[in-house]
Amino acid sequence: MASICDINNQKPTISYPVFWEYKVIFDAKYDVKKRVLDIVGNREHKLVFSKFSKDKKYASYNVNVLVFGDEERLEIFSALKHSAKFVL
Repeated sequence: MASICDINNQKPTISYPVFWEYKVIFDAKYDVKKRVLDIVGNREHKLVFSKFSKDKKYASYNVNVLVFGDEERLEIFSALKHSAKFVL
């Protein structure tokens, strides 16, 4: 397991390196592969389509990226957030 969370509102302990999963929603019209590659660069990653919204305007994906620390993990989250509609 990659992380352990203390129920006393403590910051979770994450053992790096780890494949971190981001759930991302993009406008369906975008070239998502290119956008993700622009963000993750040469890092080991996997992009998996999840589903379309009912009106097919948006598409959700799971993006798994091998990260080596908190700073890198948060940097990727921020970059995805600026490119996508929603990131978890």
